[in-house]
Amino acid sequence: MFKKILIANRGEIALRVIRACKELGIKTVAVHSDVDSESLHVKIADESVCIGPAKSADSYLNMQAIISAAEVTDAEAIHPGYGFLSENAEFAEICAKCGINFIGPTAENMRRMGDKITARQTVTLAGVPILPGTTDSVVSVEAAQKIAADIGFPVIIKATAGGGGKGMKIVHSPASLPNAFAMARAEGQAGFGNPDVYIEKFCENPRHVEIQILADKHGNVIHLGERDCSVQRRHQKLIEEAPCPVLSEELRKKMGDCAVNAAKAVNYSSVGTVEFLLDASGDFFFMEMNTRVQVEHPVTEMITGVDIIKEQIRSAAGLPLRFTQEDIKIQGHSIECRINAEDPQKFTPCPGVIDGYHPPGGLGVRVESAIYDQYRVLPYYDSMIAKLVVHADTREEAVKRMARALDEYIIGGIKTTIPLHQRIMANAEFSEGKSVDTGFMDRFVY
Repeated sequence: MFKKILIANRGEIALRVIRACKELGIKTVAVHSDVDSESLHVKIADESVCIGPAKSADSYLNMQAIISAAEVTDAEAIHPGYGFLSENAEFAEICAKCGINFIGPTAENMRRMGDKITARQTVTLAGVPILPGTTDSVVSVEAAQKIAADIGFPVIIKATAGGGGKGMKIVHSPASLPNAFAMARAEGQAGFGNPDVYIEKFCENPRHVEIQILADKHGNVIHLGERDCSVQRRHQKLIEEAPCPVLSEELRKKMGDCAVNAAKAVNYSSVGTVEFLLDASGDFFFMEMNTRVQVEHPVTEMITGVDIIKEQIRSAAGLPLRFTQEDIKIQGHSIECRINAEDPQKFTPCPGVIDGYHPPGGLGVRVESAIYDQYRVLPYYDSMIAKLVVHADTREEAVKRMARALDEYIIGGIKTTIPLHQRIMANAEFSEGKSVDTGFMDRFVY
């Protein structure tokens, strides 16, 4: 096992990794930008190193500075968290060349599953269902028009290197395709340095269901069940829950087996998530694989009792999985609300100083956050400042527990999305759960 790990991230995920390391008896190194020196992850880590100014490109994305910080502190491994460099194959390669363990999958894993076209090709060979569409990039409007006509509208154009809703355009008619095609390519180039796009049938208002996998370096792969991430706004997740309210045991096994097969197809090791779209008829289709720990991993931990971060670290250290598939049992129901420093109606960021802070407590309530009273929420980074997670015996109890916890949560001095989550918990469609899909927020009045 590693003796010292550097965490190349900030905020709640950096704090989450530090906690796991402490329980494993591992020393930790926090890196931070100059404006993040008072962050909680810096205060709690055993050591800290400033790696640059506020701008992410000059600090948390500065590979040279992070590697240097690992070398001067004698850190044996780097945990990238999520976002920033977590799915950067070049960074994983640099770590290897410098004799530093990257806590995540191999660079080859990231490249094969990070490129959406290659991922579609790979999982198809593994017997995983995909939506009708291309398994090669589409290079011209004329080709796109022919493919769309063959598939049937609506279709969706996606950047092959995209993510987070960037480089995605839904097309309902031939007339709107040329502009959408050009915009998707431009967004792909601007956001990811790659203009390549592909086309697939647009699945209208499906459920977004993802399977959490664990894999070691000895060929063992298991899954920890599913998460339902259907409550989204502009492809950004707002609420996640586990298990999915509409999955049968048979469908859960089928989706889980597909996720495991997809991981085995690339000799995957580390934690990862295989994401699917589930339509109203119960058919599911591969969407993408995230080769990192997910924001919403706590809901899976709550229903399985498995510490996903510890297992990720153990896998990177070359240790075998401690569980077989038969060991994994789903207990109860868990819900997570992402609390953002945003106007709850306009969704505009609201940085500033927190003036008064009181997190909720009680049985089955977990708060993942690095904020505290008088903490300054900075305008330079993602606006998510907390994840509120609850667990209960049933979904109905979990919804009520979340409503109670939200009522207790006090974050003064700035606007947050807590009021939005309170309204969602009180919404009859959400409370019932059976009809919640990716179109929920379009129907929801807020």
